[in-house]
Amino acid sequence: MNPEDRSTLRRELRERRRALPATTRITAADSLADRLLALPFFDGMPVANKAWVAGYWAMDGEIGLHAFQMRLPAALAYCLPILHGDSLRFAPWAPGDALVTNRYGIPEPDVAADCALEPRDMALVVLPLVGFDASGHRLGMGGGWYDRSFAFRHAQEPPPLLVGAAFDVQCVPALVAQAWDVRLDAVCSERATYLAGDRT
Repeated sequence: MNPEDRSTLRRELRERRRALPATTRITAADSLADRLLALPFFDGMPVANKAWVAGYWAMDGEIGLHAFQMRLPAALAYCLPILHGDSLRFAPWAPGDALVTNRYGIPEPDVAADCALEPRDMALVVLPLVGFDASGHRLGMGGGWYDRSFAFRHAQEPPPLLVGAAFDVQCVPALVAQAWDVRLDAVCSERATYLAGDRT
C-alpha cells in the first residue's frame, strides 16, 4: 500500500467513525470495556502489586475508554500518554486530576515527562487506531508515536501487551505492514475480539 493509499484510507475511516451517532458511541464504549476486561491477558495480571495499564484520551471520533477505566481492578493503575521527545511516556491519571494540552491539542497528565513511566513499565497498553485488520495490523494517524515507543517489541515478547481499541466499522480486510509497524497482540471492538488472526 503506497502512502497515497494509506492517506486515503485514513481519511475514509476517520469519516466513518465520526459519522456514528452519540447513542451508538455510548453503547459501544460499554461493550468495548466488556471485551477488554474479558481478555485472557487479565488472568495473568498481578494482584498484590500495582501494575500500570495505559489508555488514551479519545479524540476525533475515537472510541472512548471511560467505561474501561472505571471498571479496572483495583490493582491496576490507569495511565495516559505524555509526549516526550519523539516517543511517549505514561503517567497515572484519574478523573479530576490536572491535565494540560500538548502540541496536538490532546489532554495529558500535568506531570514532567522526564518523571513519567517508560513504555517498558506498562503491563498493558490500549492503543487508539484509525484502522485495523483481523491479524493485528494497525493503521494509526501516521505520526509513528506508538511504533517508535514500542519498537523494542520487535525483539521482545510481552509485556507490555498491546491491544488496539476501535469501532468495528474501522476493520478492513487486510493492511500491508511496514517494517517499522509494531504488531498488536489483539484488537477489541464493540462487536468482536481479534486475537492472533482469530475472531472471537
